[in-house]
Amino acid sequence: MPRPTKYIFVTGGVVSSLGKGIAAASIGCLLEGHGFRVGLMKCDPYLNVDPGTMSPYQHGEVFVTEDGAETDLDLGHYERFTHVTTSRKSNITTGQIYGQVIQKERRGDYLGRTVQVIPHITDEIKAAIRECGDGVDVLIVEIGGTVGDIESLPFLEAIRQFRRDVGRDNAMFVHLALVPFIKTAQEIKTKPTQHSVHELRGIGIQPQALLCRTEVDLPADIKAKLALFCDVPEEAVISAQDVGTIYEVPLHFKSQGLDTFILKTLGLTSPGCDLAHWERIVSTIKNPKAEVEIAIIGKYVSYEDSYKSLNEALTHGALANGVKLVRRWVESEELEAKGASVLKGASGILVPGGFGSRGTGGMVMAAQYARESGTPFFGICYGFQWAVVEYARNVCGISGADSTEVNENAEDRVIYKLQDLLGVEDMGGTMRLGSYPCELDEGSLAHQVYGAREIRERHRHRYEFNQAYMARLEAAGLKISGKTPDGKFAEIAEIRNHPYFIAVQYHPEFKSRPWQPHPLFAGFVGASYARQAAVQAATAAVSPSVVA
Repeated sequence: MPRPTKYIFVTGGVVSSLGKGIAAASIGCLLEGHGFRVGLMKCDPYLNVDPGTMSPYQHGEVFVTEDGAETDLDLGHYERFTHVTTSRKSNITTGQIYGQVIQKERRGDYLGRTVQVIPHITDEIKAAIRECGDGVDVLIVEIGGTVGDIESLPFLEAIRQFRRDVGRDNAMFVHLALVPFIKTAQEIKTKPTQHSVHELRGIGIQPQALLCRTEVDLPADIKAKLALFCDVPEEAVISAQDVGTIYEVPLHFKSQGLDTFILKTLGLTSPGCDLAHWERIVSTIKNPKAEVEIAIIGKYVSYEDSYKSLNEALTHGALANGVKLVRRWVESEELEAKGASVLKGASGILVPGGFGSRGTGGMVMAAQYARESGTPFFGICYGFQWAVVEYARNVCGISGADSTEVNENAEDRVIYKLQDLLGVEDMGGTMRLGSYPCELDEGSLAHQVYGAREIRERHRHRYEFNQAYMARLEAAGLKISGKTPDGKFAEIAEIRNHPYFIAVQYHPEFKSRPWQPHPLFAGFVGASYARQAAVQAATAAVSPSVVA
């Protein structure tokens, strides 16, 4: 008889943005180290069906799963910290849950009964959790928002019931709360966490473990105080303090015995926890052989969570080369205003994804500067599209080249709306989403970097390259080196006789993991480091040091 799935529910209190996603992912990492099959899930309490139509400034990046779901950015952490491949089942929202219940009501599934939050909404939430937990040893469920939020109450009530349903030995609650350090008084304050736990207990949930988000390590007397007033064992009061890199968090939790306590609470046994590969990752990050500076030209650089997966994929690329990445965030509108001189000194240039007309001139300037200066260039999604437009305008002489996303009346529609979406005006879930195959031209830079002829990558776009212009661009030196097997979509563009110029229609950042850096990011950072070394060598040759 198979053993039942165990469940860990991660809640948060006091304030948002404390790092529940990283905490949940780190617990998953620890349990994988013990040999367990884990799953991860995020419950978001907003009424949007998904974050696909939400502003990046409101929500951060939209993470895309293999099966084409637009999800919360925390799912990226889940995939980067574990071997889990998330799916649309891994992220539910209040909007989804209410939509499903209303559909059932319209069909008559409730046989005329009054539809209520309890039991109908909570039952739907519990059913989604059970479905996501099928086939794994432990499912870790993160509850978005904070304790006390009105919109979070149905989820909290659902998980309260859920532990009762599956048995207290098969589920546990882990609570992440703020323990502030007041620098002026040099004091650690426990009251916020105490109040947060009090609020949680008022809902009927008693946490078994506390993750205390803090700037400093918690001394024994503070842990004892929290254990007493929050009614948890002292061994279950874990310091979640600031660390040099997020990839240290699993090791920090392990050093305090969090994994051992979880196994004991859930009745699980293990011969031990093997995190040797994780220790190597952290060691490499903390001991780079050199630094390399990359300029990132984006539309949302004032809020880095808009590029969460991109940021981490760059870290992985640096990890593959044993270097530390120095990011120079450049607002694309700033580049438009100040000119390409803003990019001088950068060893590589990256233009990430985006939407809308704002700042596109800066993206074009970045692609032109990289092309003309021989600086390694990496364009992603929107970066691919504007790199192609730049080449069409400035190399092929197609002065009217543009994208219909910003100019519906463009003379030369080099980038235009996906033909499959003509007439589709709805925004939510209508893009080309999820994983699709791509065939690479033999001998191309893409083929060299990937080491394979066929790949699969995740997409999120509404516009595409107009292949009517392919012959003219290729004749002028721009190679379309990757296409879908049916030839319908152009996926990769690269420039011949350039040190490293590659642009892709998809989002490779979604598949990068620290122990398996995406080859495009590894190749881009490697080329940028080589460029930096060459510039430094040339400078040294021109201006040799004077020996007295």
